[in-house]
Amino acid sequence: MIKKVISVVLLALVVIACSSSDGGESKPKDNFDRQTMLVNWADNIIIPVYQDLDSKLSALVEAKNTFTVTADQTNLEALRTAWLNAYKVWQYAEMFNIGKAEGIYYSSYMNIYPASAAEIEANIANGGYDLGLANNQDAVGFPALDYLLYGVAGDDSAILEVYNTNANASGYKTYLSDVIDKMKSLTETVLNDWTSTYRDTFVNSAGNTATSSTNKLTNDFIYYFEKGLRANKFGIPAGIFSGGVLYPEKVEGYYNQDVSKELALVALQASQDVFNGKAYNGTTNGSSFDDYLDYLQTITDGEDLTALINAQMNTARTQIQTVNTNFSSQVENDNTKMTLSYDELQKVVVLLKLDMVQAMNISVDYIDADGD
Repeated sequence: MIKKVISVVLLALVVIACSSSDGGESKPKDNFDRQTMLVNWADNIIIPVYQDLDSKLSALVEAKNTFTVTADQTNLEALRTAWLNAYKVWQYAEMFNIGKAEGIYYSSYMNIYPASAAEIEANIANGGYDLGLANNQDAVGFPALDYLLYGVAGDDSAILEVYNTNANASGYKTYLSDVIDKMKSLTETVLNDWTSTYRDTFVNSAGNTATSSTNKLTNDFIYYFEKGLRANKFGIPAGIFSGGVLYPEKVEGYYNQDVSKELALVALQASQDVFNGKAYNGTTNGSSFDDYLDYLQTITDGEDLTALINAQMNTARTQIQTVNTNFSSQVENDNTKMTLSYDELQKVVVLLKLDMVQAMNISVDYIDADGD
């Protein structure tokens, strides 16, 4: 009887030891200071990124307001500049699909491309649209503005006619305004959540479970690199997942025709900055994945994993710099440079998705449906 009591007590102690306030099953602790890393991510990277994006979107709203009153070439160019400035900051923000951003499907309303010109035109023609509906996700956000600012007509003179003399010019202006206001509102919602309550929730979830902050953000980071950067920007247009069938119309910034490369390079830099814990508004590096791997003394193929990841990201950057500024043109005329860029990014994915998460004892929580 005494032995049975002792066994029950020991079992209870094991259950308690394996439980976690973060939820989910606890994993062996390695004593790395995860909370310091979470604080650096929240205070020096994530919140400053959202603050800058909110600021850039405020400038976009102002430029839009001016353009809808006076739709001339000067104001069109100012609006386009504000669009690109905000779009570049978005390349940093997109990877943080956690908290309120995840709950409201933020990224799906900000950067689903290619935009559906047919849906945009139907919304404008019919009016009465609800930009918060899921079926409008490819008719809003930065790609929708790409179409509205560059694709509604063949040249700038004709584009200005759409907003001035077209029979439904007011409808185009209203839709343009509504799309931008929606982007600003969504961003304010996410930023306000971080600065009011979610920041503390995030940094205090320092355990090692499937639902803890480090594990979730690590998965978001890798997913962004693998899908948002490698697959969406390069693999899909280049036909990697379609048996060689090319999709030049599926590049980011398709209608602008001159920013695909710039956005891809910003996305790669954003990923490398987060990997190294670089402050968004500064040059100092705080605790991040690189420090975690260094703490674990992670060696892959006889080399330091942190150094390998940074070196391969640099190699990928060098390859991407050989690609035409117009990715669509590159796909149509010399797709090899696109596939080579994909290949170099894929080498980074392997280091992150296999070696890094294995060292950190983190499980990948998303399904890979690319067939790679």
